[in-house]
Amino acid sequence: MIKPSLYLALTACVLLSLPQNAQAQKGAKGPTDVIVAPVKAQPFADQLEALGTSKANETVIVTPDTAEKIAEIHFDDGQAVEKGQVLIVLDKKEEEADLRAAEATLSAARSAYNRAKELQNSSALSKGTLQDRLSALRQSEAAVESIKARLDQLTINAPFDGVLGLREVSVGTLVQPGDLITTIDDLNQIKVDFEVPAIYLSALHSGLPIIGQVDAFGAREFKGEVRSINTQIDPVTRTVKIRAVLPNPEHTLKPGLLMRITLLKDERNALIIPEEALFKRGDKNYVYRAADEDGKIIARQTEIEIGGRRPGDIEVLSGLQTGDQVVAHGVVKLNDGMEISVRAIENENTPLDALLKQNLSHAKNQGDAQ
Repeated sequence: MIKPSLYLALTACVLLSLPQNAQAQKGAKGPTDVIVAPVKAQPFADQLEALGTSKANETVIVTPDTAEKIAEIHFDDGQAVEKGQVLIVLDKKEEEADLRAAEATLSAARSAYNRAKELQNSSALSKGTLQDRLSALRQSEAAVESIKARLDQLTINAPFDGVLGLREVSVGTLVQPGDLITTIDDLNQIKVDFEVPAIYLSALHSGLPIIGQVDAFGAREFKGEVRSINTQIDPVTRTVKIRAVLPNPEHTLKPGLLMRITLLKDERNALIIPEEALFKRGDKNYVYRAADEDGKIIARQTEIEIGGRRPGDIEVLSGLQTGDQVVAHGVVKLNDGMEISVRAIENENTPLDALLKQNLSHAKNQGDAQ
């Protein structure tokens, strides 16, 4: 299958040859039509690509700590909740009755201790009896605290601000410890773990920018940064695990998405040209630079040194300067020193198919005039 970018480039070459074919039929020679692109100074960074799975910043499976029937439900599916908000209340009638009994026992024990203390002050009661009354008081207090702790377990609260998942229970359901009630996720940030070859370890650090993309949102880019780098290298794959964080204020991203990660390292300003402008001869890299000579535009073969690459662009280290124009489409029809005619100037805001239509319209008008 021919890639779309290659197909467009081939189409450009065919369309750009139309005027020359028409002129050749009439026995006339003229400049070769081309599309040029300016050499631009732009921010540039080396790119590492990886795959990762999105995770919530914090996530909890909400389960009960004790076996009991559900008495009240205070949330809906997908509801946003705040830390401490009541989600579930389990049946607590038995525990409340136990608490009332324990509080009555505590009250009696406290009164007995106070009376014993008064008698002991007047030497009418032994110290041993006073200690026994104090021990009974402490046991009663502990019994009350134990029942209150059990009552707290019967009310399930949100552990942090987040968004709830689906409700998996109903009022009256008998739940056991570990049963799924719902989930809660902090989606204000999304974490992504991915692995890169350990050879790049020296260039990795917290704060490196990343760009994430998922198929569900097409070409939309989600920007974030590296939060941490694992302290260990996988001895089998020789890769290091990286954790990145992406802001997610609208909760667009969800946990579990397969995400394509582009990690940007060694950010710098660089001279950029379209990758279609580059061609090789032997082990050297060249472009055709559009040079104004004696009122004519001439294609001058120019050797360049290239650096990094990114989809559609190539970094130029030497051989060109800002403002130069290079032939982006029509390269295969050229030789050094040929006269060219610039039919369109490519920039990042003009799709190639629009440039081709402009050129085709020009070719048609030129053919009609001849």
